[in-house]
This record gives sequence, structure tokens and C-alpha cells, in this order.
Amino acid sequence: MDEETTQEVTLETEPPEVVVEKIPDAIPVEEKSKRMPRRGGRGGRPNRSSARAPRVRSEFDQKIIKIRRVARVVAGGRRFSFSVAIIIGNRKGKVGVGLGKAGDTTLAIDKAVRDAKKHLITIHLTKDNSIVHDVSAKYCASRVILMPAPGHSLIAGSSVRHVLELAGITNAVAKLHSGSKNGLNNARATIKALSTLKA
Repeated sequence: MDEETTQEVTLETEPPEVVVEKIPDAIPVEEKSKRMPRRGGRGGRPNRSSARAPRVRSEFDQKIIKIRRVARVVAGGRRFSFSVAIIIGNRKGKVGVGLGKAGDTTLAIDKAVRDAKKHLITIHLTKDNSIVHDVSAKYCASRVILMPAPGHSLIAGSSVRHVLELAGITNAVAKLHSGSKNGLNNARATIKALSTLKA
């Protein structure tokens, strides 16, 4: 009998390929930082301060006469809000008085400015920034008299002074012939007097 020779055959088997499936939603860290906006501030809200456009300065200067906290009584109790009286002017002959009311002081000021712009008056000034002639007016309990005073600067008190300054008047005398301490009424009396000026 022939001797059977047995040969050892070693089969080299390659390890099976590991297939890694890519998850479509997964974004690399570098790309994620580029795509996703940074979140900052309180409560994870996006930080939009850099995206805001610079605020354009208004041509009108403003002066707040009074801020009051007012209340109205309803069935559930009292509801509080803020009332703001304001004077605006460009110091070149335009001036106005406005009143605004809202639950927040900022909103009340914005409303008052809009109201004042609706009631702007334009006055004619002389070369030395004075008024042309004497004028007087009465609004509620406020009585005011305005007189030109070239070379004597501005002599006035209360809210009358603020109205005249924002109108651009620098040489005048104002007299309050009333005991009224109401700044809004004094300002409105001044506006009424200035509106009667004749060029």
C-alpha cells in the first residue's frame, strides 16, 4: 500500500470588513461650530447684540418734566402704569410738549416723544435768538408772559425755561403770573404763547 501523505493546508482567511455606517445627522465638531450660531445670554437665547444696527441720533433734544406712577381701579384691584410728560426741541425754532402713558417707563417715554412730535410748533427767532415781541397766554390755571430781552440771556423758571431752551431762545424774560406748580400746564401755556408769535 502506498503511504498516504497528508499535507497540512493552512488557509489564510482575512478578517471580515467592519462597515461603519455614517449617521446623516451627525456633524463634525469643526463644521458644527461653523454652522451652529453661538448661544449666549440668559436661558440659552441667541446673542443678537452684534447684529443690531447702530442707533441714529435724533435731531431733537428732550427733557422729561415729570414721571408719575398712576393707578386705575378695576374689579380685581389696582393696575399701575407710568405717565411721562416730556419736552422736545431742535434748538432751532421747533419745540413741542407731549404726554405718554404705559406700563413701563421706556414705553411711556417713547409714546410721549411721538405725541410731542405730533404737536410740534415752529417759531421765528431774531438774529440774537430772541422773540419778536411780547406774548402772553393762559392754559388751565397757568398764566405766562414772555418778553424779548436782547443781551440779557434767558431769565425764566419752572418748565418754561426748558421749553425756551429747547426752542433755541437764549435772550428772553418769562414771568409766571399764577401760583400753579403744574409743570405740564406751565409748559403748555408757554407753547400756546409761542404759537401766537407773528413773524
